Amino acid sequence: MAVEAGASALGLVSRMPSGPGVIRDELIAEIAATVPPPIGTFLLTSRQSVDEIVAQQRFCRTNTIQICDHLASGTHRQLKDALPGISIVQVIHVTGLESVDEAASVAEHVDAILLDSGNQKLAVKELGGTGRTHDWRLSCKIRERVSVPLFLAGGLTPENVATAIREVGPFGVDVCSGVRTDGSLDAGKLEQFVRATRRASW
Repeated sequence: MAVEAGASALGLVSRMPSGPGVIRDELIAEIAATVPPPIGTFLLTSRQSVDEIVAQQRFCRTNTIQICDHLASGTHRQLKDALPGISIVQVIHVTGLESVDEAASVAEHVDAILLDSGNQKLAVKELGGTGRTHDWRLSCKIRERVSVPLFLAGGLTPENVATAIREVGPFGVDVCSGVRTDGSLDAGKLEQFVRATRRASW
C-alpha cells in the first residue's frame, strides 16, 4: 500500500514498549524480502545492544537500521563495522535544547538522523508513534548543526506536512499515526500525505 502510494521507504516496526504498528521479526523479514528496489527498508528497533541489533538485522535483512533508543552497549562504529553496506539512522527525541547537542554529537557516527517526538525517560518509554509534533524551531537548530541527512517525524499528517517541510527543510519525512484510521493504515491518508509532501517547497 505504501509503495503504491509513492513512499520512498518502509518503516518496519519491531517490538517497542509503546506505540502503533508493531509486527513480528518474522513478518519484517518476509516484507523486506519482497520490497522492490530502490525502496528502502528500515528496521525500527528498540534494542540497545550492538550484538542484539546485529543479530536482529541479520535475521530481518533490511537495508537500514533505525535505532529508536540510545545504544547502551557498543558503539555506532562497531555496528557499522559488523554490518557493512547497511545504513544506520539514529533517532533523536526532541524534548529540549539538550536534543540539539545530542544530535550534533552522534551525527558524525551515523548515516542519518531522525527527529521524533518520543520520550525515553518515561516509565513506559515512548520511542515513536506518539502522534505529537515537537518544537520545530529545535529541529531547525539541529538541521543547522548536522551535516548528515535529517528526517523529520512526530505528529505529521497530510494537513501539516507541507508546513513542516517548509519550516524545517528536512531531507525526508516519516509518518506513522498520521496515516492511520482506528489503528490501521489508511490508503486514502497515505496518498494524501505523499501528495502533500510532493507539493511542498523542499
